[in-house]
Amino acid sequence: MDTGLGTWNEPDGTTSKEVKTNPISVPGGHSENWEELHMADASPMTDTSTDDTDDRNHRLEGAQLVVRGASDSSDRSKEKTSDHKALRRLAQNREAARKSRLRKKAYVQQLESSRLKLTQLEQELQRARQQGVFISSSGDQSLQNGGNDAVAFDAEYARWLEEHSRQINELRSAVNSHVGDMELRIIVDNAMTQFDEIYRLKGNAAKADVFHILSGMWKTPAERCFIWIGGFRSSELLKLLVGQLEPLTDQQLVSICNLQQSSQQAEDALSQGMGALQQSLAETLANGTPGSSESSGNVANYMGQMAMAMGKIGTLEGFLKQADSLRQQTMQQMHRILTTRQSARALLAIDDYFLKLRALSSLWLARPRE
Repeated sequence: MDTGLGTWNEPDGTTSKEVKTNPISVPGGHSENWEELHMADASPMTDTSTDDTDDRNHRLEGAQLVVRGASDSSDRSKEKTSDHKALRRLAQNREAARKSRLRKKAYVQQLESSRLKLTQLEQELQRARQQGVFISSSGDQSLQNGGNDAVAFDAEYARWLEEHSRQINELRSAVNSHVGDMELRIIVDNAMTQFDEIYRLKGNAAKADVFHILSGMWKTPAERCFIWIGGFRSSELLKLLVGQLEPLTDQQLVSICNLQQSSQQAEDALSQGMGALQQSLAETLANGTPGSSESSGNVANYMGQMAMAMGKIGTLEGFLKQADSLRQQTMQQMHRILTTRQSARALLAIDDYFLKLRALSSLWLARPRE
C-alpha cells in the first residue's frame, strides 16, 4: 500500500524517506491540503493567544495599580511618620525653650540676690571704714581672729541699728496719729526691749575683743567724742531729756533729779576704778630690770609682768558690764517714772540726739578738703 513515503539514497549510502502530501477527504466534497488545514487550525489558537495577552495585560495593570496603591500608601505612611517626627521635634523645642527660660529666670534672680548681698557688704564695709575699723593683713592668726570678731560685731550692730530705726519710725507714727494708750504702750515696751538686745550683743563681743567695744570703734567719730566705757553717760542723757519732757509733775521732776544724781555717782565710781586700773597696769609694765632678753632671769621677769598685766586687763570686761548695767537700769527707771506718752517722747528724743551725732560724722567725713 502506498503510504506516500518515498525513498532515496543519500550520498553516504544510507536510505531516506520522502514525505508526500496527499489530499484529505473532507465531508461536503471539499478537499484542502495540509497547509490550508494547518492554517485553519491555527486561527483559533491566534484568538486564544490574544485573549491570553489581554488577560496578562489586565493582570499587569492590576498589579501596577496594586503597586501604585502600595506606593501611595507607603508615601502617606512616610508623610505621617515625617509629620509625627516634626511634631515631636516641635514639642521638644518648646520644652527646651521653656527650660531655658526657667534657667534664665533663676540666673537673673541669683544675680539680683548676689547684687543685694554685695550692696549690703559694701555698706557694712563703708560703715567700718567710717568708724575706723581696720583688719590686720599680717599673718598673725590671733590678730586676724580679733579683726574678724570686731567686724562680726559691727555687722550685728548695723542690723540692730536698722531694726531700732524701724521701731522708732513706728513709734513716731503712733505718737503723731494719737493712738490709744494700750497700743502705744506695746510699741514703747518693744522699743525698750530692743535696747536690752544691744547690751547682750556687746557682752558677747567683749569676751572676744573688749578693747574694740571700750574704744567705741563700732560707733561714728562724733559719737566716740562722748563715749564713756563703751557707751553713753546716763546722767548726761537725763539732763537733755528734762527740758524736752515738760510739763512734768513735781514728783516726776524730783524722781528724775534723784535718778540723775545716783547715775552720776555710779559713773564717777566706775571712772575712778578705770583710772586706778590704768595706773596699776602702767606700773606693772614699767617695773622690771632692763637688760638683755636672752638672760633667763629677764625672761622670767618679762613673763611674770605679762601674766600680771593680762590679769588686770581681764577686769576691763567687768567694768564694761557694770557700765552697761548702769545704762540699762537708768533707762528702765526712767520708763517707770514717766507716763507711756512721756516715755515715747523720751525714746524719740534719745534717738534724735544720736541720729544727729551720726549725721554730723557723715558731714565731717564728706567735707571738702583743700
